[in-house]
Amino acid sequence: MTQLESQWVVGFVDGEGCFFIGLNKNPEMTLGFQVLPEFCVVQHRRDEQILYALKKFWGFGVVRKNHGDRLCYRVRGITNLNKTIIPFFEKHSLKTKKKIDFLKFRKVLQLIENKQHLTIQGLLEIDAIRLEMNTGKSKKKLILIDGKLDLIDI
Repeated sequence: MTQLESQWVVGFVDGEGCFFIGLNKNPEMTLGFQVLPEFCVVQHRRDEQILYALKKFWGFGVVRKNHGDRLCYRVRGITNLNKTIIPFFEKHSLKTKKKIDFLKFRKVLQLIENKQHLTIQGLLEIDAIRLEMNTGKSKKKLILIDGKLDLIDI
């Protein structure tokens, strides 16, 4: 496979990429929840070479099974997201509505960088942003009841 070019990567991510914020219960975390930012691109197994080309393009990330016959290229490391993925898409702007998710994703990473995910207010702000991303696909919302955080179905 030939070397990928930046504008091709932008177009491909516009069509096939996802900026996602996971929120999981984790009793080992200060507030009992872990924020998991993730950039991923999903493809059918027959096109797995493009996922490996993306991994080579950025120099990090993993290619893993996703669902059924689909694979995904995934980046979860905060350092790689902050130092490479975010600056790349700041320099090479997305063209579709995915840009809105990218800007929200960047905001969450800034909140994490500023340690806001370690405060109740910051975690609630991150959750509010998360719920607005990816056309609101999340089925759970973080709430504060009697000073304690919990995820509820919505």
